Amino acid sequence: MNGSTDEDRRRQNESEFHDRWAAEIDPGGTLVDEAFTAATAIENKYVLEQFGDVRGKKILDYGCGSAEGGVYLAKQGAQVVGIDVSVGMLAAAQRLAAHHGVTIETRPVTGDAIPAADDEFDLIYGNGVLHHVTLDVAMPELARILKPGGKGCFIEPLPYNPVINAYRKIAKEVRTVDEKPLTFGDMDRFASSFGQVSHKEFWLTTLSVFLKFYLIDRVNPNHERYWKKIYTDAAKLESFFGPLNRLDEKLLDLLPPLRRLCWNSVIVVSQPRKLTA
Repeated sequence: MNGSTDEDRRRQNESEFHDRWAAEIDPGGTLVDEAFTAATAIENKYVLEQFGDVRGKKILDYGCGSAEGGVYLAKQGAQVVGIDVSVGMLAAAQRLAAHHGVTIETRPVTGDAIPAADDEFDLIYGNGVLHHVTLDVAMPELARILKPGGKGCFIEPLPYNPVINAYRKIAKEVRTVDEKPLTFGDMDRFASSFGQVSHKEFWLTTLSVFLKFYLIDRVNPNHERYWKKIYTDAAKLESFFGPLNRLDEKLLDLLPPLRRLCWNSVIVVSQPRKLTA
């Protein structure tokens, strides 16, 4: 089976899975502001620090899903384009944007190429997308459409922590068959497409929130997505989460090898390397 066929199969699987999910999405019940402002929104807060003032900036919401990120950035004054392989999710994104009184553009992904012009975007935002795609296909395309002075931020899961790996084995119904969390070695490969690459890890002791959901709250991980529940339950978690997050910051600063045991990483890229014909 050739690479092109593999990518077509992957896109089809992802599209069908996310179309089914999109049918369940209620724009009135989808948290947008909270995903960036809640105490538990630590990755998105870091992304906002990296982006700075987004007013007037053209931003790609890469693999946007229902576009909580894109809608939030549009509310801050950005010009947002959301792309996804799922037409169902793109429709959900438009409904969510309308619910929040903003406009975003959506474009379907039908092949390896990102549906965008060279150097079109000032910023690229991606949340939980790169582990669903083939990096060697995606990275040159991301570099192509990012302006030379632009920046991209991608929130991605890591594969090392035994707690989160146990969760992944249990929560099979809310995950796709092709997804593959990124290793630090995968992140090193970003240097082939970007001159500047860094990453920062999050959720070490704070990952015990997942244990609370499963062991104490008895939340079935196949019925409710834990990575969404951290926002819906943020107010109830704050007194528990805050001290652990401060502990994480100290531990990861003092003992960098512990970064491998974190749940998520935010990868920040700039200085795109453009392929020549």
